[in-house]
Amino acid sequence: MNALLAEPSLAPPTRELDRLAGVAEETIRQCRTRGADAVEVHLSVEQGLAVNVRLGDVETLEHTKDRGLSLTVYVGGRKGSASTADLKPESLKITIEQAIAIARHTEVDSAAGLAAAEDMAKAFPDLDLWHPSAVSADDAIELALRCEAAALEDKRIRNSEGAGVSISRGFGIYANSHGFIGREMGTRHSLQCSVLAGPDEAMQRDYHYSLGRGFDELMDAAELGRETARRTIARIGARTLASQKTPVILSAELARGFFGHLVSAVSGGALYRKASFLLDAVGQQVFPSWMHIAEAPHLLRGLGSAAFDDDGLATRAQDLIRDGLLTRYVLSTYSARKLGLTSTANAGGVHNLIVTPNAGALDELFRAMGRGLYVTELLGQGVSLITGDYSRGAAGYWIENGQIAYPVHEITIAGTLRSMFADLIAVGSDIDLRGNVRTGPVWLAEMSIAGEGFDEQDDE
Repeated sequence: MNALLAEPSLAPPTRELDRLAGVAEETIRQCRTRGADAVEVHLSVEQGLAVNVRLGDVETLEHTKDRGLSLTVYVGGRKGSASTADLKPESLKITIEQAIAIARHTEVDSAAGLAAAEDMAKAFPDLDLWHPSAVSADDAIELALRCEAAALEDKRIRNSEGAGVSISRGFGIYANSHGFIGREMGTRHSLQCSVLAGPDEAMQRDYHYSLGRGFDELMDAAELGRETARRTIARIGARTLASQKTPVILSAELARGFFGHLVSAVSGGALYRKASFLLDAVGQQVFPSWMHIAEAPHLLRGLGSAAFDDDGLATRAQDLIRDGLLTRYVLSTYSARKLGLTSTANAGGVHNLIVTPNAGALDELFRAMGRGLYVTELLGQGVSLITGDYSRGAAGYWIENGQIAYPVHEITIAGTLRSMFADLIAVGSDIDLRGNVRTGPVWLAEMSIAGEGFDEQDDE
């Protein structure tokens, strides 16, 4: 644990939230007076500190404080939106007039409008998301310097891209003309470092980071720096591979994005636009029968925890994949109406997606796989949600006889998401908690590797 600890007595912003609630109620009242049938208001305040150092010097030091109001009105089935960062009465009046004017000139949309009043969240559990720290700018600089210095202790590290500390806190209100007022607040702390190693003509880079709601959740700065150096040094001498088909393990960090593609493909926006390879897939076998993926929005200190979604609906624990079957889509009120379905309380996205492992730690996956590719970095955006085609630049390590043999880079891995999902062999138990998707590394049965001897014409 870091020596610089947060003060536990820093109070939540109760008075500020009360004030924002009053602004929201008055804004809604004025909108109704001007002819709006329904109104919703988002008010937010964000403040933070960000420090970056490089080679022992402070490169950037930034204090931020932002606030804003986002207003949406509905008039006769038409929608108008406007926003402002100024909460003075005259600015709010102009914002209201702009939103009303826009609504009177847009097309009628039968799917637009608030969620039903009876479906608004009624319980607001304390999810333990507010952990502000008393870390000063000087403290943050010292922490970042200590992290980078630890990474530079190994003389094989040739250069640094720097180390950084980020501290943020935010709170806000969602209110609508049903009389609903929901309050949110949360904090986030991070520490990261990136360095380079190896000869000039074959320099390798890697990084590491730590993230949590509370400052006390961060990895020790010196330990994080040394881990950054270890990862970077391990990449010295990276080589490419011969083009082939081989089993692939994605690191837990990359597995988050892998399951993120699933969420995107079953989200309402992609579905009602018919831009997903998983159209009409509810009830279908998408993963092997052992796979279980569930949403857990009420995890204490969870990075994706929330009591209600962006429409004011109560979030709830619910399966996404059960026994390998897709059990539902990921829907907001609007996308559900477009599809003739019911909202899943996912306006704004999923909240803490939990992927249940079926295997042991990463080294056990290596031994079970025996020979194949372990991917720790992905490059490019070569993923099509419409077709499910997947092709991205990659780097990582070649596994031989169940152990890391050597680092690899300058290759491309390719497949289709549908087959990657269906042929998934295992999810490891080394769960990465640094995000909205909690998963371990994933072992895929086979992917195409394009490396040495790859001819793009042969791939057409």
